[in-house]
Amino acid sequence: MEVPRFISLLQCRKWAKSDWLVASIAFVLVVFLLSFFVDPTVPFFLDRSKLITSPTNLVKLKLSSKAKERGAFCLDGSLPGYHFDKGSGSGSKSWLLHLQGGGWCNTIASCSARAMTMFGSSNYFEDEVEFPGVLSNDPSQNPDFFNWNRVVIRYCDGASFSGHPEAEFKNGTGLFFRGQLIWEAIMDELLSMGMSDAKQGILTGCSAGGLATLIHCDYFRHHLPKDADVKCFSDGGFFLNVLDVLGNPTMRSFYRDVVTLQGVDKSLDQNCVATMEPSKCMFPQEFVTNIRTPVFLVNSAYDSWQIRNVLVPASADSDKSWEKCRLNIKECDASQIQVLQGFRSSLMDAIGKFHQNIAGGMFIDSCFIHCQTVTPGTWHSPTSIRIENKTIAESVGDWYFNRKPVKLIDCPYPCNPSCPNLKFT
Repeated sequence: MEVPRFISLLQCRKWAKSDWLVASIAFVLVVFLLSFFVDPTVPFFLDRSKLITSPTNLVKLKLSSKAKERGAFCLDGSLPGYHFDKGSGSGSKSWLLHLQGGGWCNTIASCSARAMTMFGSSNYFEDEVEFPGVLSNDPSQNPDFFNWNRVVIRYCDGASFSGHPEAEFKNGTGLFFRGQLIWEAIMDELLSMGMSDAKQGILTGCSAGGLATLIHCDYFRHHLPKDADVKCFSDGGFFLNVLDVLGNPTMRSFYRDVVTLQGVDKSLDQNCVATMEPSKCMFPQEFVTNIRTPVFLVNSAYDSWQIRNVLVPASADSDKSWEKCRLNIKECDASQIQVLQGFRSSLMDAIGKFHQNIAGGMFIDSCFIHCQTVTPGTWHSPTSIRIENKTIAESVGDWYFNRKPVKLIDCPYPCNPSCPNLKFT
């Protein structure tokens, strides 16, 4: 899965030789075991002007002071953490929390491998990370939220901040499935740091963090003051319950394993869980209309991660007929484009009822991309992705501040010239 580029332009802690050895072994295991849910491919930007970064805004890591007493640990038992950039002026009582993404783990083997990476252990967290896009303190890059209190909650549980410790007793390993406790502990800590007096609040996240945003949206609303203006927006978190090109339920089976392994059903929408198999309630189409807090969806109708892992996973392309297309939409032939248009139609059907929600909003573009709010080139810049001449930042701002309703759905590929030309390797 494409992970937000927090790790660019950062200052890393100094590692000993033994640390580098462990990291090297972990990398090999990750590539082998996590190829489905933490995509090791690296985007190559043919048109870098679309995704150019701005001057560095580095924010220090803080390990949670409340985690230990709450029993909230990363997969390996280390303390979870977050990065906090304090707000100022008119934004001093406004809070924006971003839940980091980075896939999931669905087996003991994959979670064990993940526990030796930054997505399963705070021992591998960077000391400082960049805050770009919606996290930026630069008003030219982030016009509506630049002076808010902005927080990135690091992802180290492998189940969208939704695992439960009761599931640990089934596996007989030293792994900790504490995603829900991590979320609750860091929320408590932030509330004690001033968020309990918030006048405005936003919960957001990208990819697996975007899914977590939808799962925890009402919890976030419930714990902020009743008179606060609280909303949530999910970036690249609307994963579809569709069959792959061979007719196999790849993503459905994968989510079933995640839910079973980590006891995620307890964190899912209980109205949904009462009516269907719990793992189906990991798919936003099954519960997004049950969320009481206003929600905004940022998603591509041709989500690059979903095309490569849900629609055309490697297991469904043994003859390599999709190899070029799944990495670069411009390499798709006419029949493959037709399949991708069918994927777009599935998304349109899935968001159909949500589209009627008066309080909701959306920005559904036709770019081959995944996660668009945490890079300046896609969030807000002269060369950003646009629909009806609006950037994602302008659209989210219009919706959050009730300047105008925002229900933007792009025309089908390849109609939007503002899309960056992404190729994955």
